[in-house]
Amino acid sequence: MHSQRVRDYTLLLADRIGVGEKEKRDIGFGALLHDVGKIAVPDQILLKPEGLSEAEWQAMRKHPSEGYSLLGRIGFLRDAAEIVYSHHEHYDGSGYPQGLKGNEIPLGARIFMVVDVYDALTINRPYHVAICYDEAAAVIREKSGSHFDPTVVEAFLAIDKSELQMIEKRYRDYNEIVENPATM
Repeated sequence: MHSQRVRDYTLLLADRIGVGEKEKRDIGFGALLHDVGKIAVPDQILLKPEGLSEAEWQAMRKHPSEGYSLLGRIGFLRDAAEIVYSHHEHYDGSGYPQGLKGNEIPLGARIFMVVDVYDALTINRPYHVAICYDEAAAVIREKSGSHFDPTVVEAFLAIDKSELQMIEKRYRDYNEIVENPATM
């Protein structure tokens, strides 16, 4: 359900920023398929409930390149592949795989990065308990200018939290409800 949620969050934010329809379509595919490269990451790394070793992190950090390679071969997904490749870059240049900075990072990836982190923070994961909207918004605000594009953060924070919560509820899966009934 994560991929569907982040696609919808991404498209909502892209709308607020004023992205055109063709670019929005590509951004939507990129958001939906952002982790397709994890097909090349061993399950014992993907499903590990505790922290990863440095070697395991190196394997995990290959997934954007693997996804880019896979999607780049499909004509109508070439632009979406750029988002897949860049979704772990950071606005200050400290991300991976290319170390892109600022506007070198495709707009779709800059939009996606914010909502991906929002989703990761507000949904239970094997390695952490979900936090509420206000706490997640504070984390995102704090990382504006370092991890995230400040203009994208501003647009994200202007979205009424009820709109984000509607998307979350639409795609909540059974395990998330059972594990965290307080988010209902």
